[in-house]
Amino acid sequence: MKRKFIILLILTTFFLNPLSISLSDEIIEHRNIQAVETEQTSKYPDYSKMYIGEDKHEKFNRKMFNLNMKLNKFIAKPIHILWSSIMPKFGIERIRDAYNNIEYPKRLASCIIQRDGEGIKKETVRFLTNTTIGLGGLFDPADKIFKIKPTNENMEQALCKCKMGSGSYIVMPGLHSCTPRSLCGRALEAALDPSVYLATPIVSAIKFGLMLNRTSYIQPLAQMIETTYADPYDIHKKLFGIENYIKNSNYDRQELLIEEKQLVEEGHPELAEELIAELGEKDTEDSYIGEETQELTDLLPLSNPIKADIVLEGYKKQTPVIDSMKTAFFEDKTINKSIWNEISIWNRSFAKRIKTGSVMVTEGKSPYKYKYILQKDKTSPLMIFYPSIGEGAGNHHSMVFAKMFYDAGYSVVMQGSHFHWEFVKSMPDGFAPGIPFKDSEYTRIVTKKILENLNEKYEYEPKEKILVGTSFGAVAALYVANMENNDNILKINKYIAISPPIELEYALKQLDKNSEEFDKNSPEIKDKTALTAAKILQIYDLKDEDNFKMEKLPFTDEESKLITTFILRQKLSDIIFTIENVEKDKQSDIYKMINNMSFQDYAEKYLGLNIDENKNLNKITLYSLSDYLLNNKNYKIYESLDDYFITENQIKNLKDIAGKNLTCIDCGSHLGFLYRKEFLDDFKKIFISQE
Repeated sequence: MKRKFIILLILTTFFLNPLSISLSDEIIEHRNIQAVETEQTSKYPDYSKMYIGEDKHEKFNRKMFNLNMKLNKFIAKPIHILWSSIMPKFGIERIRDAYNNIEYPKRLASCIIQRDGEGIKKETVRFLTNTTIGLGGLFDPADKIFKIKPTNENMEQALCKCKMGSGSYIVMPGLHSCTPRSLCGRALEAALDPSVYLATPIVSAIKFGLMLNRTSYIQPLAQMIETTYADPYDIHKKLFGIENYIKNSNYDRQELLIEEKQLVEEGHPELAEELIAELGEKDTEDSYIGEETQELTDLLPLSNPIKADIVLEGYKKQTPVIDSMKTAFFEDKTINKSIWNEISIWNRSFAKRIKTGSVMVTEGKSPYKYKYILQKDKTSPLMIFYPSIGEGAGNHHSMVFAKMFYDAGYSVVMQGSHFHWEFVKSMPDGFAPGIPFKDSEYTRIVTKKILENLNEKYEYEPKEKILVGTSFGAVAALYVANMENNDNILKINKYIAISPPIELEYALKQLDKNSEEFDKNSPEIKDKTALTAAKILQIYDLKDEDNFKMEKLPFTDEESKLITTFILRQKLSDIIFTIENVEKDKQSDIYKMINNMSFQDYAEKYLGLNIDENKNLNKITLYSLSDYLLNNKNYKIYESLDDYFITENQIKNLKDIAGKNLTCIDCGSHLGFLYRKEFLDDFKKIFISQE
């Protein structure tokens, strides 16, 4: 269960991507067998169908899933909180390791049935090492000292190896996701547990304690699924399918990390020559928004290139899409540092001290929830954070920025993206996010209500306010700045926009272009996605090591686009699910529509924008803010010169308007420079000097 949490956490937060790998003949054969099963008629891949097939019992499954969520909330979670408050995290981890060691027989049996000599050897050495040196399995020296990783085998994998079909996906009370094959596997594992045959009160009490300890790890996952996704059932189904496929294909057993020499070093310099040949004698020096040749001319190098204001010395450049994923390393481990489990009442880590507030934006709609942490000084400066597209309040980057500002003496308010389902649920009927000036009007109203709410609760009156936004949230920050310039109701002193897309229609085209590069029926899509998740687990294990450092990411550009698209389409799915007001506990055909809808289709259907015909596109560019950007100095914009959501010509146009208020970074792509010292040093000058 913890590994499920890891996969979901990293996939939804960091845009990590799959590995280019030479598949063995066995994998290729397995892949081809699965091809017929995964054939789809939708425009974009249906990952649920890809990994679990048709959801034949969806009506029943949804009801059971919602029942399980309620049982967890009102029964299991309080017990887990009590347990985690009695037992420190160190104790929970030791019991977990001991329990894993005790489960050696089931893993050994699975390896024997699969005729896996290497697995038998590894598991036996691990068991003997951890039982002796590891004090009965309380510690894991086999991994920490001898670097012998666990295989995490189970009996379902053995049944899969024996050619037993999985059967239909089903949700059982208390079990969440399963299949007939996984249920048979659990029954066999129970038979391999010696304690089953010892029905004494002491053994029963020990078994209950072990079960309680193990299941306590589900709470962060349950909370993340419930608060991050509009349809928790659908994402849980996808997650189960991917995890099951990884294990039953033994992808978690392969060494997926590759050497640096195999990494993609640069982009495609031959592209410019091809474009020049295609354009012929057309004038490519002047950029005109809306011309048919704009997409081509934007990709050509400028005759007078823009000079970078910040140079990232020694930056290991790959492709722009891969570089953008390096935000995964923009983190602060002290955010969750505590000797107590995350859900313990004694946990006083920074993340645990973050509070949740709510404001009513529209009568009859759901209240809007936000996150905040205040200094003791009721006049302390305030940082307001608008995150990237589709992120909720309290996402990973919001937390990192919050810690940075809080340590500098600021109070912090974290809002979710206006392109997030919770924001949509709090808005009037008919609201659909995507038009910046409309979205920002509501975003500004929400911010105003939050400030009033904090003033009413705590009499908080900040002496200064800074508004920071990243990506899509950076666009909103600049539009709010323009509104505030005409009517200063928020009294914000400074606006910081990091990597805002300059022309949103171009960004939408890039998203759809990446999506359409892949054959949805290709068996490779299924395997590459699963291999990526397996590889993420290996990287996550490495990140726990003190000396971990990865300046290059082991992904190809093609595969990085695949998973980036997967993530962003999930956010689009959440928005459409919410706009259409689909009930979570009832069967629906909504995903047939979602899996056939591009970002441009969304813009046309819900926003009245026609990208191909350039209709109403002036509504979604930063150029519409020219008057504000020309005549004010209370803002700063950071853009990377190789951001794949913008072009050099777009940056040139913005530079002509914003002047010195635009800081250009030589590389790092879209937000991929956040973790770099050069950027952070420049960024901190803006707010630390205002203490």
